[in-house]
Amino acid sequence: MTRQVLNTVTSCADPEAPETLTVAAARERILQSVTPIETVERLALRDGLSRILAENIVSPMDVPGHTNSAMDGFAMSGEDLPDDFVNLHVIGTAYAGASFQGTCGSGECVRIMTGAPMPDGTDTVVMQEQTMAIEEDQIRIGDGHRVGQNVRQAGEDIALGTVVLEAGRQLIPADLGMLASLGFGEISVRRRPKVAFFSTGDELRSVGEPLEEGELYDSNRYTLFGMLRRAGAEVIDLGVVKDHPEALSQAFTEAAKVADVVLSSGGVSVGEADYTKLILQKLGEMQFWKIAMKPGRPLTFGRLQDALFFGLPGNPVAVMVTFYQFVQPALHTLSTGKPYLPFTLQARSECKIRKRPGRFEFIRGRMNQTPEGTFSVLSLSQQGSGVLSSMSKGDCFILLDASCDGVDTGDTVTIQPFFSLV
Repeated sequence: MTRQVLNTVTSCADPEAPETLTVAAARERILQSVTPIETVERLALRDGLSRILAENIVSPMDVPGHTNSAMDGFAMSGEDLPDDFVNLHVIGTAYAGASFQGTCGSGECVRIMTGAPMPDGTDTVVMQEQTMAIEEDQIRIGDGHRVGQNVRQAGEDIALGTVVLEAGRQLIPADLGMLASLGFGEISVRRRPKVAFFSTGDELRSVGEPLEEGELYDSNRYTLFGMLRRAGAEVIDLGVVKDHPEALSQAFTEAAKVADVVLSSGGVSVGEADYTKLILQKLGEMQFWKIAMKPGRPLTFGRLQDALFFGLPGNPVAVMVTFYQFVQPALHTLSTGKPYLPFTLQARSECKIRKRPGRFEFIRGRMNQTPEGTFSVLSLSQQGSGVLSSMSKGDCFILLDASCDGVDTGDTVTIQPFFSLV
């Protein structure tokens, strides 16, 4: 009997499809479409944490501003350092914030505090613990010292006129302290990217609403909200939009008016009620909608007027994977004007991982650091794209490229820690 063959369309269960893009090609095409934000805001220094600098910071001064002592001790000329021991006459004290008025001559020294300017005639400090008091105004020092020790030179940390922070840098706490040390009370930063997002689906309900049979709570908007906030975006939540062309068209149009980036979740596969691609083609431009990856193959990317558009899948894990691999790099380039470089580590697999060649897979895992400082990783047992708990229990992606045909215990794999995904 002849076996009947069904004519089917491409699905996310297929190992590969001719019209899909690779992960690398999709990311590159997205980043080529990004025009960095040029709008500048002026902020008080304390409001600048995690913001992106809009201009180079040039030092208006030397830091430290004067040559000073790095220790509490005694300042002297290096020529008085002994081969055996020597007694020196203490002629006064230098305090932080107050210069010693006078010149230190041969056979003399000045009691000095940390941060105090070095007195004239001195270039070396011997710490207090390495001296012995002979009389009230006389000390003894032994051998083993070197000229110039325990002295911080003017401009040693930051020299006048040097670029200390470059435009495009995301400010960290140490940067705020350094800018304060240079006297900056305000800074210029790039405007945050504005991201409008919504979920699609007649079955979705907001938290707090009662659920009827077949309905479920919309978790994707909460996940997206968290990822967007951590990515430094200004968030515009448009709620849940019904799977109707008129409602979706209105949401697309409103979002494009107010945002640099528009995100939707759900409605990008081949279902009868999946209108995202059709509406994007009508109102804007669709560049692609399928990527050779798991989870997250049905990702739509294009433009709505001047806004970038990402139609993310509906499954919660696929939403997070596609956000981190495509949306976050776009937001990074949009905010900083710099290329996105993902952070990865090498780790030894603690288990076998089954995989067919054909597409890039993002396996959720838990990483461990050995006493020797190397890393190992264990794949979580549940890898379904609807199992959101795998993103909560896991702490990294195990990255298996399209050519990989499986992993044996002990093999070296590439992992992407979640802590690196801002």
